[in-house]
Amino acid sequence: MRLYIPIFVLAVLALGFAAFSVTFGAFAGPKRWNRAKLESYECGIEPTPTPPGGGRIPVKYYLTAMLFIVFDIEIIFLYPWAVTFNKLGVFGLVEMVTFVITVLVAYAYVWRRGGLEWD
Repeated sequence: MRLYIPIFVLAVLALGFAAFSVTFGAFAGPKRWNRAKLESYECGIEPTPTPPGGGRIPVKYYLTAMLFIVFDIEIIFLYPWAVTFNKLGVFGLVEMVTFVITVLVAYAYVWRRGGLEWD
């Protein structure tokens, strides 16, 4: 049970900090309410009317999200590989170089197609 004491202490500190932050923010924060802030659109700006059917979202948003996911997955694979690099040997090096080249080919493709240019 002694091994879990640091985890419990950290959990109590985290909960205490969260409770303090929420309580202090409620008392110390500005209270300038208006009709727009009380509506469900939370940023306080009047929402503009949307066309029927919700309108169109540019494809660049989705491309940016997909690039973020691809590079997240790359980091997820690179970190454990770097930790166990000595144990994997040449086989691990060849596999990771193949993986990185595959990701760089995808990155070059998106770059050439203009997916990284934000208008």
